[in-house]
Amino acid sequence: MVNVLTPETTERAARGRPAPEPAVASRGRDRARRRQTVVAYLFLAPTLLFFAVFLILPLGFALLLSLSRWAGFDLAGIKPVGLDNFTALLADGSTFLTPILTNTLLFALGTVVLALTGSVAVAGCIDRLRFQGLWRTLYFLPIVTTVVAVGNVWKYMYEPGGLVNGVLNAVGLGSVAFLQDPDTALSAVVVVQAWASVGSAILVLTAGLKSIPESYYEAAALDGAGPFTVFRKITLPLLRPSLVFVCVTQFLTGLQSFGLIIVMTKGGPGDATNVAALEMYRQAFGYGDWGTASAAAFILFVVVLAVTLAQLWVFRRKGEDA
Repeated sequence: MVNVLTPETTERAARGRPAPEPAVASRGRDRARRRQTVVAYLFLAPTLLFFAVFLILPLGFALLLSLSRWAGFDLAGIKPVGLDNFTALLADGSTFLTPILTNTLLFALGTVVLALTGSVAVAGCIDRLRFQGLWRTLYFLPIVTTVVAVGNVWKYMYEPGGLVNGVLNAVGLGSVAFLQDPDTALSAVVVVQAWASVGSAILVLTAGLKSIPESYYEAAALDGAGPFTVFRKITLPLLRPSLVFVCVTQFLTGLQSFGLIIVMTKGGPGDATNVAALEMYRQAFGYGDWGTASAAAFILFVVVLAVTLAQLWVFRRKGEDA
């Protein structure tokens, strides 16, 4: 005989079964939550191990070296000196403050101004041309070209018999010793850095331009707004997030620039193009003073952090005011 449970029978059985204790249910949920946490950390373990080995440990070792004197190789030769390395770098008359850190800030600022201005102009032109993918690819080519190749090509172009001076001579101007004159060397390298970084900025800005609805421009045209008014009242405000990203990333790249300068000028003439990253390289690998190099790295980190936070604050405040 088949025993069929009716709804009334099931309900009576449910009433007769004791309800689970709240404490027992809570412990069950805690155990399930702990199991989920353990599983999550097991999946994250390879990534956490990678960051621990290649980020946390080097950062801690660099902090130790910044408070020590070490010539390299022999760990037993590390001698604690406290804040002496920082004091020497920040002392009056230190070449690290002037001209090295000054050159670094000027280099980054010049790169941002030129690259941002050029990329906005070029992105606006590309947005109105056919074959936009082709033009973006052409402007992006310097990004995928090695720094050594870019630096050497421009170095020969800046020579007295190079292409740039040839153009100047053709229009009746005299030759300029771009990389040999302390007054022009830094500006010459800034132009190359800006030219090489315009491609990535163009990609970001063209994407930002594509996200602006065409209806805004149509409404402005019906109201009789001119191109400058449209750019100032519509394009520029709506392009602000892309401009912030480009400005911050370009400034960070400029502050950490090293490869292009060592290829084109090696920091010369004198210290005219010497920047913080190149000075760290010289102190560590040229003079064997790893403590000073590490201290300079942390000073540059503080400068980069301060500049980045200031940029974000200024742009955010402008966005709120707008």
